[in-house]
Amino acid sequence: MAVAEESHFGRAAARLGMAQPPLSQRIQRLERELGVRLFERTSRQVAITEAGTLLLAEARELLARSESFRAAARRIRDGETGLLRAALSPDISGETVAALLADFRRRHAGLELELHELSTAQQLAAFAAHELDVGLIHHPCDVAGLELGPVLRRDLGVLLPRGAAQARLDEVPLASLTGYDLVLFPRAGAPAVYDDLLTACARGGYTPAAVRHGQGASFVRGLVLSSGAVALGPRDTQLAAPADGDLVWRPLAGAPLAWRHSVAWPKGRGDAAVGAFAGAATHALRTTAGARSEASARPLHLRPASEFWL
Repeated sequence: MAVAEESHFGRAAARLGMAQPPLSQRIQRLERELGVRLFERTSRQVAITEAGTLLLAEARELLARSESFRAAARRIRDGETGLLRAALSPDISGETVAALLADFRRRHAGLELELHELSTAQQLAAFAAHELDVGLIHHPCDVAGLELGPVLRRDLGVLLPRGAAQARLDEVPLASLTGYDLVLFPRAGAPAVYDDLLTACARGGYTPAAVRHGQGASFVRGLVLSSGAVALGPRDTQLAAPADGDLVWRPLAGAPLAWRHSVAWPKGRGDAAVGAFAGAATHALRTTAGARSEASARPLHLRPASEFWL
């Protein structure tokens, strides 16, 4: 293209930032490869042949497509386009999900986000199978092979029948729940979190009479209403009851229990898209769920799993 537009090897070479002899040699190789003569050469000028004229439009199209291809590759490399496979744990409220999605779209409008609802255990399995790019996990868990964003804390409260004595309190001491069953998520979803929560309850003076399992908001509310049970969750959880309903949510005195989250992704695979998801998730949790940074949390990517055990 440069030689055709300049009609001169010297000017074309200068435009391309190369010496003239290598340019002449490359043109000769191209002519041999194509099997046609592209230029007529004289001592004074270079004239494009009829075959060269016919191929020039094709050449321009090929170069334009090549640049478009390279630009697309750069956008994918920089996380500006393509598909991001992400996951959130089931306890994240609808308001937080909506805020995260809106913020992420503002940050990366050209990127397709494939969002799944997965427990921490399911996310860890998906990371191991290379089926997930980024997720929001609960701590404690095994974070080997993962990089992490800052740890965010959401204090837990208790969901009670409105007629319970504790419902009249502004803050409920854990020990006052003695005698109630406890409704928890199935242990398989996050075994370490499950065990840690029961240990913290016992440390606070509450050992449930029995542990019942449920995850759907309606099912858990039904258990609390009908079976002498309580459930634990943050204020923004879908379990939190409306003010005029049969159930009430109350904070726990001293905030002894909390969910701890961080965004996680496979080691060495963080890019602009992962960063955008991490930023959107962190902002959404802080603004809609009242999450705050752990006092000891620091924005390091690689952290030993032992740091997340109480």
